[in-house]
This record gives sequence, structure tokens and C-alpha cells, in this order.
Amino acid sequence: MRLSIIIPVYNERDSFDTLLAQVKAAPIGYEKEILVVDDCSQDGTRDVLARHDGVEGVRVFYHEMNWGKGAAIRTAQAHVTGDVVLIQDADLEYNPAEYPKLLAPIEGGKADVVYGSRFVGSEAHRVLYFWHMLANKGLTLLSNMLTNLNLTDMETCYKVFRAEVFQRITIAEHRFGFEPEVTAKVARLGVRVYEVGISYYGRTFAQGKKITWRDGLRALWYILKYNVFR
Repeated sequence: MRLSIIIPVYNERDSFDTLLAQVKAAPIGYEKEILVVDDCSQDGTRDVLARHDGVEGVRVFYHEMNWGKGAAIRTAQAHVTGDVVLIQDADLEYNPAEYPKLLAPIEGGKADVVYGSRFVGSEAHRVLYFWHMLANKGLTLLSNMLTNLNLTDMETCYKVFRAEVFQRITIAEHRFGFEPEVTAKVARLGVRVYEVGISYYGRTFAQGKKITWRDGLRALWYILKYNVFR
């Protein structure tokens, strides 16, 4: 089996080398295809990425405008050649050492899509922002009510798809609207969705965290857009 790992990147000069080393070291027994999409970084990230392009299964694609996470994933989607697709953020909040547990339900023939939940299981979680946690749970609840799924973490980075399922999803949203959009579209496909507990090493805003309360409000609209007003 071949795993396609999509890494959207925006201004992650200081973390990318570490993240890529972790991805390459992830303990899985088959080939990795690493698709990196730079979303018009302005901090020198592009110079870092250029060193890795074409080396050990890494391919780098560049946006000339800052479009957002969804647009970066859409760009990579056109180049996926693996059997399974995994979304990986570049900010070190999520641990690639946990790929085996994320892949296990698909490898076992039980799942078509797997979400990694920050809110279940016994793995380590950094204690940070109460209001972010509350907003995540509220958005997940509303999404569940409209999709009839029972996820605990709709907004998680870690989403894993059988490639055949991933390629059936047309990604329309440019930014963080990707999360509620893809969840709604996965639900409508009627595929088998699993969830596994993961660790979470959250960043502070001083460390470069990008998502804000405005993104939470937009996510509320996207949940309605893709489940009610579609």
C-alpha cells in the first residue's frame, strides 16, 4: 500500500524540517508520497521547502497567492497517487508517530475514512484555550446534528481517506471551511467513518497559532452551507 501525505504549509520556516523528519520516520511499513503545498509563505519557508523538493518522495507545489488550507489540499488532490490519503498540518501540533493507529481501521478493511480525535482516548494533550475547546465541541455538535454522524472532533487536522473516497470529494472552500465541508460531503457519500483518539501538542498564538474566533464563525456558516443550503 502507498500512503499519500498532504501537508499544507504557510509560514512554517522554523517547524517544517522537524515535521518532515517526523513524517519520514513514521513507523509504517509501506511507501510514503509526501505532497507539500506552500500557500504563499512570506517568512522564508519557500527556501526551506526547495531543499526537500524531489528528495525521498517529497514533491512541493507553490501558490502565488495566500488562498488557505482548503485550497492547498485541493492543489495536492490532483497529484495523489497513493491508495490512502492523510492530511498533516506542518505546525507540530499533531504527531506522525500515530499514523499506525490512524491507518489501522482502513488497513483492517473496516473503514473508508478515519478522523483523529483530540477529545477521546488517553493520549497526552496540552492544556490550553478553554473557549477554543468549547467552540470546537459546539461546532462538532451542530455538524453531527445535520450529518447524523457522532464524531467528537470534526475540526481535527487528522483526516485519513481511502484514495477512491478522497477523489470523489470536490473541495470548494479555500480556507478552514474545508473541515465542515469535507465532513458534510463524507456523510453524504454514506461511507464507513471511524474515529481514533490522538495526542495533541497545541501551540499558543505567540508560537504561531493561526486559527481565530473569526474562523469559528465562518465554520458555523459552512456547516449550514453544506448541510442545509446546498
